[in-house]
Formats: sequence, structure tokens, C-alpha cells
Amino acid sequence: MTSTPKFAHVVFQTSQPDAMRAWYCALLGAHVVYEGHGLTFITFDEEHHRIALAHIPDLERKSARTALVNHVAYTFDSLDELLERYLELLSQGIEPWKPVQHGVTTSLYYEDPDGNHVELQVDNFATADEATAYMRGAEYDADPIGVRYRPELMVEARRAGTPAAELQTRAWALRTSPELPHPMAD
Repeated sequence: MTSTPKFAHVVFQTSQPDAMRAWYCALLGAHVVYEGHGLTFITFDEEHHRIALAHIPDLERKSARTALVNHVAYTFDSLDELLERYLELLSQGIEPWKPVQHGVTTSLYYEDPDGNHVELQVDNFATADEATAYMRGAEYDADPIGVRYRPELMVEARRAGTPAAELQTRAWALRTSPELPHPMAD
């Protein structure tokens, strides 16, 4: 390719556009740019739209056995920003479906009204080179999925002054939440 593309938007087909609009606006702190003719365009930044909803009546909800996109992901600049968003969403009744410490990222997965998954994450390394080195290492190779953690414990630890770098590790997740099942267990 002669140029490097950047992510523009994702389009979801849905039979419940009102619920999906409200959910994505809440999740991402987004707003509606256009709505009409069975389409809704939503953005949260300088792009004219990042999410589009196409209203198609009588669709079935996504299941774990559906061959579609697994999830879309959004990166925050810091662990504090990710945890702040987590708390804001909790106050709106939106809870993470599955928190996962991947090692390379600290992630919170959410499930929208149609069953699609959205990952809110923070990179655990300062540079892409450091992240790539970790992904080529033994810990990642032993389990590239990672382990679950309890975000409420992370919030408590951060408020108590635990450094973000300590919390953004598999070791912390395993030490504080060893009883949680592997992320792929359900």
C-alpha cells in the first residue's frame, strides 16, 4: 500500500436501534451526528462518525456461535482514564461483561444490547516495541488470552496509591482474583 489507513468506523445491523444508540452513546460518551432513514451515525471525536447503526427489522441477537466480528476495541491514554470510564458506566448501570488482563493490555469487555462485544483498554507498555517484545515472550506464549480480574479491586488499589504499572500486570490480577475462571471458560 502507498499509504497507511486509519480506522474510520464500524457499522452494526440491529433491530433495536433506540437501545443500541443509547448504549453506545453511554459507553463511549458519544453523540448522534445524524439519524434518519433507518440509519444512525454516532461519534465521540473529530471523525464525522465512528459507529453506524442500520435498522433492519426482525434480526436475531448475536450468539457465541455466530460467525461475525468478535469485538471492536477502544484505547484510553491511561489506566486512570479507563477506570474513570468504568465508574461512569457503572453509575449508568452498564457493567463489564468480562474484565481481562491480557498482559499487553488491561481490558474491560462490554456487551451491547444485540450481543456484540466492545473492548475498552489501556496499553500496558509505553511503546509498541515493548508490547511486541512482551508478546514474543514466555508469559504471553503460555497464554495469549490472559486472566480475569476484578475492576473494583483495581479501583480500590489505585485509590490507595498502588502504582498503575503494578496494577497493569497479570501478576496483580492473579494475586487479587485467583478464583476467577479463565476468560475463555464461558
